[in-house]
Amino acid sequence: MGSATREALATSRAALSVPDGTTDLATGESLFGAGRVIGSSSQLVSALGDASAEPSAKVTLVRAVFGRDVTPRALDLLAAAVAERWSSHDDLLAGIEELGLRASALSAAAGTSIEGELFAFGKTVSSDAGLELALASKLGKVDAKAALVEKLLAGKVSGQTLAIVRHLVQQPRGRRIGELLRHAAAIVADQSGTSIATVTSASVLAPAQLDRLQKNLQERHGRALTINQVVDPALVGGVRVQIGDLVIDGSIATRLADLRLQLAR
Repeated sequence: MGSATREALATSRAALSVPDGTTDLATGESLFGAGRVIGSSSQLVSALGDASAEPSAKVTLVRAVFGRDVTPRALDLLAAAVAERWSSHDDLLAGIEELGLRASALSAAAGTSIEGELFAFGKTVSSDAGLELALASKLGKVDAKAALVEKLLAGKVSGQTLAIVRHLVQQPRGRRIGELLRHAAAIVADQSGTSIATVTSASVLAPAQLDRLQKNLQERHGRALTINQVVDPALVGGVRVQIGDLVIDGSIATRLADLRLQLAR
């Protein structure tokens, strides 16, 4: 991520944090839709992502194009995003998507675990090769993918999760479905002030074990954590924990692999 994008993201997030009481799910969906429109037009993405263009000109363009199609709150957030300098056109699209994810998270009712729903759907997809292919194939039509997501998730998850997944399969931008869902979950969790810890073990950990592990990890990480548990018998024993780019691997499988390397020297 370039320095220009880091600054642009910080400014865009600040615009979202301004309280106005109208950051609802429609705002998130409007941002997702606008991002797809921009991404599908080479002329539009070039104009709005041009770092040398006057910010006022880009804001005028985005208001002219989307003024009647998105919520007022979404339009203001789009204007704030395009007024910034981004390191690349793809970074601009990623920034708009992040605003949509964070707006969706803000609109959720108390107690709604969007990240948990995204994680559960990710497990379902990874366990079904046919479903993963249907959602990830470059040959598939985006409308068909969106319809499949609607069929699978409508009435079973929150409206926020449905809107997020529906958007992700329509604008993957070269990312695999598992990566899409993990990235979205991490942003949603961050919006609520938490991080996601993926705990992989050879068998299901008891609730008491998970509680102790969560407390220890939160003390070390200095932040509240949402635990996602993955079972992988290949680990033999122990646990592997991933929090963002940080990996703590205490699995027996890794210890055995390290021992083999030492003996081979």
